[in-house]
Amino acid sequence: MIEICHHGATAGVTGSCHEVRLGGGSRESGVSDARAAGILVDCGLFQGHDEGGGASSSDLTIRFPIGHIRALVVTHVHIDHVGRIPYLLAAGFDGPIICSEPSAIMLPEILEDALKIGFTRDRQLIERVLDLIRSRLVPLPYGQWHSVFSGEGCSLSVRLQRAGHILGSAYVECDAREDDAEERIVFSGDLGAAHAPLLTAPESPERADRLVIESTYGDKDHEDRETRRYRLKSVLEHALEDGGTVLVPAFSIGRTQELLYEIESLIHDFGGALWSNLEIVVDSPLAAEFTQIYRNLKPYWDAEARDLVVQGRHPLSFEQLTVINSHEEHLNTVEYLARSHRPCVVLAGSGMCAGGRVVNYLKAMLADSRNDVLFVGYQAAGTPGRDILTYGPRGGWVQLDGERYDIRAQVHQVGGYSAHAGQSDLLEFVAGISSPPREIRIVHGDPESKLALKRCFQSLSATDIIIPSE
Repeated sequence: MIEICHHGATAGVTGSCHEVRLGGGSRESGVSDARAAGILVDCGLFQGHDEGGGASSSDLTIRFPIGHIRALVVTHVHIDHVGRIPYLLAAGFDGPIICSEPSAIMLPEILEDALKIGFTRDRQLIERVLDLIRSRLVPLPYGQWHSVFSGEGCSLSVRLQRAGHILGSAYVECDAREDDAEERIVFSGDLGAAHAPLLTAPESPERADRLVIESTYGDKDHEDRETRRYRLKSVLEHALEDGGTVLVPAFSIGRTQELLYEIESLIHDFGGALWSNLEIVVDSPLAAEFTQIYRNLKPYWDAEARDLVVQGRHPLSFEQLTVINSHEEHLNTVEYLARSHRPCVVLAGSGMCAGGRVVNYLKAMLADSRNDVLFVGYQAAGTPGRDILTYGPRGGWVQLDGERYDIRAQVHQVGGYSAHAGQSDLLEFVAGISSPPREIRIVHGDPESKLALKRCFQSLSATDIIIPSE
């Protein structure tokens, strides 16, 4: 029996970890027999209130059997898809880590940061773990089949296709065979929005007998690109008018680079004295590092972005952009912006305000009505970002590092900059499969998002729609 198991992203949006198991063993017994073989697709951290697979954001132990796992396939390098990899290694996983070529470059960098924050400060231990991860990496070009295992009555091959979510993101096609049974299982990972800047939009798989699909925005569509661009312009112009700071909690990979791309285009298109006074600050060493990696991987950009480079534009490196590196420089910048009336846009991690440098900015600036907080990505339940988004417009408060901070800054959300596909994008992805999957499993979403997407999928004939609980 070819079985799909879930070890995360079933009780919420984060903690993605899924398994394809062949040749024996069962989820119910909690053990695998000698014939069992399988792969994991992602092994990510839980954030906020999310949990699954016996783990939570405070307990990252791998509690499912892994002796039969032959490989880990990584869809992309966001921490909620890769953050538990060190714990997987500690549990004894000794197989290859298969990912796209850009992800192979970025994965050690993102895990270095995760190790320093949540695992250990021992530099030698961190280097040993990173060296081990680098030795296991198998970079796979898009569109190329790779045999993971074959024999003993079963085989499994994988192929990565562009997902358009962040640089290097992929959805995973699995061709699985057990005795006379053969099927193609597709894991969407995180799919990108159709008109996101920098990256090519995903194309539907040619075939999917069973599909495991994300549902982060399964209940809504994003604003179109032109609408979101002018909403961003409006928020930034507000900063120019009242000398406030626009604080953007942004993930280091994907959102930061897309926003820089869009801001550069606004400065280029509208220019003049008004816009020339606006300073853009990236206060995140990790975001700065990944922005440089994005610059170095221009062949993976979409045609529009590559055309700008040909024209002499520098969408990720322009005159008004400042990068903050040292912690001392960071603290000085927070203090300066909190008391000055210089218009500024600050992009700082983390994206859900659960840690990182953005927290110091929030503490210093939330109480000042001149300032603005702009959310451009999903905010998981139980995170400070969700609380600011929920209570900020009503003059509420948020708890940061155990202390209460009043919210007088204006709070905005421009959903179109989410790196996730909207409902229509997800439906189009499935509709583009020539023959509807016989089974669709909906994961990686809040309950209302999953239910809304399930209702949409129910119009597909001969399809079993499942919302797994584990």
